[in-house]
Amino acid sequence: MTDELINLTLHVWRQRGPNGPGSFETHHAKDITTHMSFLEMLDVVNEDLIEKGEEPIAFDYDCREGICGTCGMVVNGVAHGPQKLTTVCQLHMRQFEDGQEIWLEPWRAQGFPIVKDLVVDRSGFDRIIQAGGYISIRTGSASEANEMPIAKDVADRAMDAAACIGCGACVAACPNASASLFTAAKISHLSLMPQGQVERADRARKMVAQMDAEGFGACTNHGECEAVCPKGVSLEWIARMNRELVRAMVKSKTPA
Repeated sequence: MTDELINLTLHVWRQRGPNGPGSFETHHAKDITTHMSFLEMLDVVNEDLIEKGEEPIAFDYDCREGICGTCGMVVNGVAHGPQKLTTVCQLHMRQFEDGQEIWLEPWRAQGFPIVKDLVVDRSGFDRIIQAGGYISIRTGSASEANEMPIAKDVADRAMDAAACIGCGACVAACPNASASLFTAAKISHLSLMPQGQVERADRARKMVAQMDAEGFGACTNHGECEAVCPKGVSLEWIARMNRELVRAMVKSKTPA
């Protein structure tokens, strides 16, 4: 397959710091091969800016393989861009046409304050997990695989929930900036497993409370979160989280 070269006009949100003003700046991506990933295209643009003595565009990345959840930006109004079930680091330039204009913005949410340009602070997700995303079992060497039998359908469902990589696209796409899909996935995959039963009630209460404390909005079932999730995490987990929370609240009021 031969490389096709395209030229693009980028309108990129530039903001020097959390409290500074921000605005769109226009940059040109020239002679970009369609085999490049989106982030590789931005690398080329940044190399050109650095050669000119200008400030490069700040954006998050790590593995560049759609695993870590570090990358994330809004591309032409869609979190992670136009291709479904794809992180922005997996998005390739063959999805765009020569001469196309592309608008790049950071995640927009109170719970994700802007650090610089396209970089946002997603430590709120870490604090939600720290509030209850753990199990109190012995750590150390791995136990024998068949020591605790788990039905395959339960294991499969737990894995479906655990597929969430915590990128934050769900928050960026939601008109309420809700983190319900992320929080629900983390609560659900542990509540399904036998190892997660000890903290099950406290986990639901504490993680939902922390989610609210971080300033994320409420879920009103728009479904935009599921539509942009690069791992296809289902909206059904939010319903399960709500049931877990009701169960936990009832249990806390039941006399011992």
